[in-house]
Amino acid sequence: MVFSSTLFLFYFLPGFLLLYFLAPHRLKNAVALLASLGFYAWGGLPFLALFLASVVVNFVLIRFMDRAEVPWHKRIYLTVSIVLNVAMLFYFKYANFFLENASAVNTALGGAALTWQKVVLPIGISFFTFEKLTYTIDVYRGVNRPLRSFWDFLLYIMLFPKMIAGPIVRFHEIAGQLTDRRAFDTVDHKLAGLFRFGLGLAKKVLIANVLGQEADRIFALAPAELSAPLAWLGAVAYTFQIYFDFSGYSDMAIGLGRIMGFQFPENFNNPYVSRSITEFWQRWHITLGRWMRDYLYIPIGGNRVSPSRLYVNLWTVFILSGFWHGAAWNFIVWGAFHGLFLVLDRLFLLRVSQRLGVLSVVPTFLVTVVGWVLFRAESLAAALAYLERMFGGGLAPLPYFTTEFWAILGLAAGFSFMAALPRVERWEVGLLAAERLALPRAVGLSVATAVLLVLSAGAILGSSFNPFIYFRF
Repeated sequence: MVFSSTLFLFYFLPGFLLLYFLAPHRLKNAVALLASLGFYAWGGLPFLALFLASVVVNFVLIRFMDRAEVPWHKRIYLTVSIVLNVAMLFYFKYANFFLENASAVNTALGGAALTWQKVVLPIGISFFTFEKLTYTIDVYRGVNRPLRSFWDFLLYIMLFPKMIAGPIVRFHEIAGQLTDRRAFDTVDHKLAGLFRFGLGLAKKVLIANVLGQEADRIFALAPAELSAPLAWLGAVAYTFQIYFDFSGYSDMAIGLGRIMGFQFPENFNNPYVSRSITEFWQRWHITLGRWMRDYLYIPIGGNRVSPSRLYVNLWTVFILSGFWHGAAWNFIVWGAFHGLFLVLDRLFLLRVSQRLGVLSVVPTFLVTVVGWVLFRAESLAAALAYLERMFGGGLAPLPYFTTEFWAILGLAAGFSFMAALPRVERWEVGLLAAERLALPRAVGLSVATAVLLVLSAGAILGSSFNPFIYFRF
């Protein structure tokens, strides 16, 4: 049940909001939890019992860990919780990958191909796992005390706005809001949240879907049919598609959370105006980057090591980041590709970008586009064949594309790069930053929200193309 579906927009969301607003404060968590369970069960019912069991085990282990007085007892509970969560992720997400590669090696050595029952990937398991881990580690570090109520913990893990596509909300960021969010239960917050949801929905269905339809068509062509201009066009279209799709989904999640009284962290900040790949990762999927920094990069040494070890740490983290995104070689290579440029930034590229100034946005963007080909392709071989056409496919006139496509592509580029101009900030965040909205701003937001929702609903009803690109995550 994706946010941009008719089922969610016209049935689930209105029904949920009606019950949530009518419920007294002491019952709002119960309404949100029941809705979240139903939301997940709609697309992942066979796995619901498994997830609930894992949450129960995690909750009990952390309670024991918190009560333990001997430090090594605490470490045992911490280790067991981490191992169980990572093992669950490893089995469901990566078992097929390792068995497929073992079978390929066995076949190459003259043996028979391996056969096994394919493991089905549960929706949202990567986000579930990271949030269970952050709860475990935050409690162990003393950042927060564990929640007393199992139901509040279950709500933290399964809260439907962030359940299947993030942002990754660390426990300490909303620990207080799980038990009391009356400070954010105002008309101003609800209106701001509804506008943010409408903005994200428009980014998804009015921009990302239009670009994605053509990107899919280009990436589906045989390499021999791709000229260099057409290959670059497909890559650029996908570059803007994934940004407006993913950031739009994050906007919708943040908006829904704000309507409910939750303050989720921002997840994107105009990544395509970055002047280096280092800066790109400070602006793209921010919650993942922070998670990797705090729970992986720093624990393995971070910057407090020799230069050579630092480069190994960077590369390790980004290879694992690529593997987290998908169980395929092209994702691993995508992570290594970005890790390579982070190392090169440390060596000399940051000094080069400082000399180029705003012009360094261009080479950074081109590196990002090349990386997205690795991310988008169905396999590493397909990615390499596509890249070969981008850089050696020859020149040929582009085939016909609709005026709508070119207009949306230009609009996407304009929105993506306008933040590179002086004094242009994240207007949608600044617009909603005030605790209380002045009447003219409130009226303007209401009108803008209505327009965005009507246009988006019309686009959804008028098209059957509405992809959900996060199933592999």
